[in-house]
Amino acid sequence: MTTGWRRRPGDRVIRHPRRQELEPIYIQTPPRRMPGRKFESPLILVYGFGGLIAIGTLLLWLPFFNTTGDFAPFMTALFTATSAATVTGLVVVNTGAFWNHWGQAIIMTLILIGGLGFMSTATFLLVTVVQRISLPHQFFMRRFLGVDERGGLFSVTVQIVALSFVILVLGFVLLYWRFEPIFGAREGAWQALFTVISAYNNAGFDVLPGSVSMAMLRVDTILLGGTALVIMSGSLGYMLFVDLLKTRKFNRFSLDSRLVIVTTLSLWLAGAVLFLLFEYTNGETIGPDTVGVKVVNSLFHSVSARTAGFSTINIGLAQLQTIVLLMALMFVGGASGSTAGGIKVNTFAVIIATVLATVRNRGYVEAFRKEIPSEHVQRALTIAFLAVTFVGGISFLMVITERFPFDRILFEVVSAFATTGLSTGITAELSAIGKTLIIVTMFVGRIGPLTIALALGQGQRRAVYRYSQERVRIG
Repeated sequence: MTTGWRRRPGDRVIRHPRRQELEPIYIQTPPRRMPGRKFESPLILVYGFGGLIAIGTLLLWLPFFNTTGDFAPFMTALFTATSAATVTGLVVVNTGAFWNHWGQAIIMTLILIGGLGFMSTATFLLVTVVQRISLPHQFFMRRFLGVDERGGLFSVTVQIVALSFVILVLGFVLLYWRFEPIFGAREGAWQALFTVISAYNNAGFDVLPGSVSMAMLRVDTILLGGTALVIMSGSLGYMLFVDLLKTRKFNRFSLDSRLVIVTTLSLWLAGAVLFLLFEYTNGETIGPDTVGVKVVNSLFHSVSARTAGFSTINIGLAQLQTIVLLMALMFVGGASGSTAGGIKVNTFAVIIATVLATVRNRGYVEAFRKEIPSEHVQRALTIAFLAVTFVGGISFLMVITERFPFDRILFEVVSAFATTGLSTGITAELSAIGKTLIIVTMFVGRIGPLTIALALGQGQRRAVYRYSQERVRIG
């Protein structure tokens, strides 16, 4: 073996410790700031919507944004800001008459932020400004938006906003075409802009002069049809559009999309048929209209009751069976990851599949030849149970504080929880306690019972062991 250096006679070898070369090198790096627990999911939804409502309340309380010139009543400002931020649509004053254009612009902004989802806004802020986002936060935002794939959360959010912008522009053009002959160019553009934003975000607010909701447009079937299409677009969710644009074949859609399509179409059709049958001869609603107008209004209310809250009739004059039907549609709501409220049509579909599996005595839940994971079944049942319990509890309290029939109170509570906005006309006449309970209901309905439960129990640890099983008699 040869080397580059060989020792020769007379050479001296001097050894000395190489301490300097062996010492560790210290590099100063900026301290890493760990995100506080209060900004981790899912509490960020609570803080975000709470801050949004607080800002909206403060602005609407000021005298510059209403037509009276004085400070608005605080309860009116708080109720309106909560209803707008949670995209509900319940009001205690006439939106078009009490608030001026600047106040209406604030309401429209609250609707836009709350409808597109606070999580989308938070994603933009965290990624573009902070340039850092925690993994638990990413996971929760994906679950909130209905996104399953890993990575690309920022690009997904951009796609959601871009798709929303395209739908809003198309809807604005259609509505402006119908509003311009009625209100003129300037006011028609404002009415079209406010209505399309409210419809897409499933808010139910309107600023139409001298009209209860969209009653003045009941015979305009083209405008009602266009508004219904905008409402549908906002209530179906982003992932369904991804399947429609990329896959284009129903049998290749994800199970989630197939459940949303089948259940949503079934509810729309069943709701329209039942509404038409119940109100066909009611002279206070659609009874005097032609058959075509009756059919269009029935379809419109079947779509709007699920999510938006627009109406062309006085709900307080509808048949009792119609009110029960509308409550059921409101409670189910729209698709997960959409601008709609309710327990979500995905949840309802999983519950139906669970019931069918139990009736057929099967040990697993399936749909379209796909098995639904047990944790998803448990989550769906939990959401439904918490929703029923919460609505029942608030209704019980309002029966004590208010002097209205129970069906009117229950309808109001369900509408607030489902963030729909339909009302039988008792909202403005509620007591201060009743309005406060409705405010809490709208807030909880938008955040979601399961999210609140996760927020309260996020410090709990997963059990490292399981107990032995024992049967319990059922039925």
